[in-house]
Formats: sequence, structure tokens, C-alpha cells
Amino acid sequence: MPLVAAAVCPHPPLLVPEVAGAAAPELDDLRTACDAAVARLLAAGPDEIVLVGGGPATTTFGASDRGSLRGYGVDVSVPLGPANGAGGERLPLSLTLGAWLVGRSGTALPRSAEAVAVDEPASRCVALGSELLRRGDHRTALLVMGDGSACRGQKSPGYDDPRAEPYDEGVARALATADVDALGDLDPGLSAELRVAGRAPWQVLAGAVRAAGGDWRGELTYDAAPYGVAYLVASWEPA
Repeated sequence: MPLVAAAVCPHPPLLVPEVAGAAAPELDDLRTACDAAVARLLAAGPDEIVLVGGGPATTTFGASDRGSLRGYGVDVSVPLGPANGAGGERLPLSLTLGAWLVGRSGTALPRSAEAVAVDEPASRCVALGSELLRRGDHRTALLVMGDGSACRGQKSPGYDDPRAEPYDEGVARALATADVDALGDLDPGLSAELRVAGRAPWQVLAGAVRAAGGDWRGELTYDAAPYGVAYLVASWEPA
């Protein structure tokens, strides 16, 4: 399948205003950046959207599958597809937030999703990205969900780690320049120590773009760590 565009977004539950409550305005800029990234995917004219995100196991999901935000205090069920399906609430958090973002756009495009195990080896992640391109002949856009390190300061979920900021800066450069080699070379061990949720999905992106071929350009539109977790938003398009 031809890959026409890709976007990278983070997946904090607080991205959903109903979850954030009174704190929702604190992530208005991030929400706006994510909405714009999804809009750029749609502007590329895809026939379908494929979501990629981390999960407990590498699993393929279809349009009838759903995610839930009940674990975050909000009784909200999020369908992957544009219509309410009969599938179970199986989506991991990353794909639940991805489905929420796509649903928020109002598009009726068909969509599917791929969870990649958070401890999947880098080589397997890259190979999975290539495999995604062999599943059909549709014009496809990828929405890749993943957070950076969770060790940016003493109040971060992983406490403070001096390696976290340089790691996130390297990822930000790779996303800004569509550097598939830099993403593919991310160290799974270091990523796990820094509680990086996006390492495996980013490497799937690298594999897909490498398999698609040609020159690509990237644009980084958000880069901040408001709660001690690095949130990055980027758009990639064929050059």
C-alpha cells in the first residue's frame, strides 16, 4: 500500500477534557497540535487510517474494537471505527487515545490499529512497519501514538534522570527531520529505564517509511514536558 502521510502524537489520558476536568486548559496547546496533525493526515487524501501504539502484546485490531476511559474516572467507551461496533473494549490506552483523536476529527474513513508490545525488539518493530505496507493497496495514513521519557524532573512519574532530556532531544530531532535511522537506533533498554512509551511505535513508523521509500520531510509542532513526561507531535509527508 502507498503510505501518503504519518503523524506522531502522545497519549496522556489528560488529553481528553472529560478526564482532565478543571485542568483541561493546561493541555489546550497539545490538544490543538494533535488535532492539526490529524487534519494534515486527512488532507493527504488517504483511503484509510492505521493507528499504531504501544500495548502489552503485539496485536491487530479492527474497526469493531473499542477502548475505554473508565480506568481514568470517566465512563467513556471509544470506538476504533466510525460506527459503534460490537467488539470488546480491548484497545490499550495508546490506541484508545488515537481512536479518540481520529473520532474527534469527524472523518468517516475506515481505520484499523496495531498494538506493538512495549518490549518488542527494535528489529521486530521495524519489520512490523514494513509488514503494514504489504497488507493492501489502499492509500494509507499512519497515526503513531507514543510518549517520550517520563523522567523529566523530580515530580515526574519516573523521578528525575539526567539522561531523559538528551534522549527526548534526540527523538525530537529525528521527528523534525524524518530521520528513520535515528528512530530505528533507539536503545530499547535505555528507553525502558526512562519509561518511554513511544519507542516501539516510533520504530514501527521508521520501518514503514523506510519500506515506502523516497524522501520524506518532517515537522515537529509540539515539544514539551508539562508533567515531567515528554510529549511530542510531528507530521511526516513525502518530500
